[in-house]
This record gives sequence, C-alpha cells and structure tokens, in this order.
Amino acid sequence: MKHLTSKTREFVVNSTVEEKIKHLRTQKWIRYPQAEKIMDKLQDLLEYPEVDRMPNILIVGATNNGKTALIRRFFRKNNPYVREGDYDIVVAPVIVVQAPPEPDGRSFYNKILELLNAPVIKSENADAKERRIIALFKKLEIKLLIIDEIHHVLAGSPTKQRVFLNILKHLSNELKISIICVGTNEAFNVIQSSPQLANRFETMILERWKNNQVFLQLLANYEALLPLEKPSFLTESSISAKILSMSEGLIGEINTILIKAGELAIKSGINKIDHKILDNIEYVSPEDRKKILRRNNL
Repeated sequence: MKHLTSKTREFVVNSTVEEKIKHLRTQKWIRYPQAEKIMDKLQDLLEYPEVDRMPNILIVGATNNGKTALIRRFFRKNNPYVREGDYDIVVAPVIVVQAPPEPDGRSFYNKILELLNAPVIKSENADAKERRIIALFKKLEIKLLIIDEIHHVLAGSPTKQRVFLNILKHLSNELKISIICVGTNEAFNVIQSSPQLANRFETMILERWKNNQVFLQLLANYEALLPLEKPSFLTESSISAKILSMSEGLIGEINTILIKAGELAIKSGINKIDHKILDNIEYVSPEDRKKILRRNNL
C-alpha cells in the first residue's frame, strides 16, 4: 500500500468497512495552487495596516468549484481566540456571513448579529443595528468580513442593489476592514454595477480544472488519502480524462465522484477505482442535472 500516506495506510489496516466509508465521506482539504494563492492573499489582507481605502477581494467561480470550502478553511485557520491578559479579551479576526437571499440591509445586519451571538431586536431600526455591529467589530478586533453567495444581490431591484452595496462600502470605510465577496461568475456584475466599489475590489478566479499536470497532482494527492488497499492509478490518462469529463472540471464534483467510487470499490471488494467502478456509480453530471430540470420545467 505504498500509494497511501502512512497515516491512511495505518487506518486501512486497522479499520472496518463501515469505518472506511465514514472516513471517505469526511471532508478533506487537498492543497492546490489556485486555492493556495487565494489563501495567501487573504492572509496578507488579515495583516494589512489600516488605511483610508482598505483593499478588498472578489472571489468568483462556478457553482461547486471550491469557493465555500476555501473560505471555511481560511476561517478555521483564523478562529476566534482569547488573548490572555488582565481581561482575557476575545478576538475574532475573521467572520464569514452568507449574503441574504435578496439585498436587504436589515436581514444582512441580523445575520451578522446572530454570528456574533448578539441579540436580534425586531423593533430595532437598521441604523441602530449598524451602530451595534460597528461597536462589536471594534471590540472583537475583526479584520476581515467575508460575504459568501454575494450574487444573491442580483435578486433585488437596482435600487436595492445600490443600497446594499453602499452598506458594504460604508462598513469598510467606517471600520477600516477588508471585505471579501465570494460568489458565482455573476458576482462580478454585482461589484461592477457600483463604480465606487469596482475599483476597490481585486478579482480572483477559481477556474475549472483542466487536464494538465496540476490536475494530475490533485488526483495523486487525493488517491493517497483514499482508504483503498490497491492503487487506482487515478493519474493514468484514461482514468484522469474520465473523471475530468464526468465532473466538468468542478472540484466539488470531483470530490463527489471519488467518494461514490471509493464506496463502491470498498463494498464490492475490488478496493480500487477503475473504469468499471466509475461506470457504475450513481452519479449525474451537472449538465445532465440541468437537462432533467428543464425537461421537468423545474
């Protein structure tokens, strides 16, 4: 089992089928250049000194291509902590909030207050909520506000969109923090719709995977963590091309395919992923899912 990491190899030897399947389904982080570049940029912003116009980032990519996994990992690396001293102050350098289903300032403020374990007062107006949020951000020494699913802003009218984007600009100016917006490719249109915000955001793109050396390295790293006794040779040209085609170059889909294939390989006793295993997993590609939805008028 030289194809496995030493830790995975030890696990395979000492685990049951059920334990192997549970391990397969556990979320894993596989390092890859695009993600590491963005993580480094986020870390750089976390250490950025206060200036009048703080730099911001827009992270865009197709649905299920690793955006949320990336920011969640960054958040876990920068969890709130207690600064020991006279008062044992709680510091929360990063918070992650999901954009509301449509651009509504009150809903957005409520989400932030809930994250900060602060009371949400229904009768409180938006200005009062904002003042409390600003006070909490300063108290917790928050440096980065990450907003996921920012493309939701497009669900509102142009007027509501402008109001919501003005809220982001005001928070950034008032608090001297960096804002990270994350979303699908449509998110680019959201930011560009505000000339005052457009020149404040650097766009970073999580591109779809291509059949190149970086993709092969991803598969090799992933295979080393799969609890399969036999090597699958995922980097072999026909196997790697098949996985790329099935997944349409989306890392979330690649992950789903390898989990399903790994489970079938374990349950069948084959203990490796090959063409037959890939042909027999219960999997529908993103494009085929769209066709099914259109056919059923959903």
